[in-house]
Amino acid sequence: MRIQDVLLILVSVVLITLVVIQNSKDNAANAFSGEKSELFANQKERGFELFISRTTLATSALFIALSIWAMIS
Repeated sequence: MRIQDVLLILVSVVLITLVVIQNSKDNAANAFSGEKSELFANQKERGFELFISRTTLATSALFIALSIWAMIS
């Protein structure tokens, strides 16, 4: 196993973990009932939510870069 493969596995586990711990923007009960509340739809992410969102974005970019690196080498 090459170093690219090990790094790709580690980054993918971190990315999956970050996606799982993020809060969902939609409520599952509203999806089944057809109700769509727009009251809290325009709230900005702040604090920990913003940190997790930006970390997920950076980790996904790293995952894509590692995937391309592993593919060409």
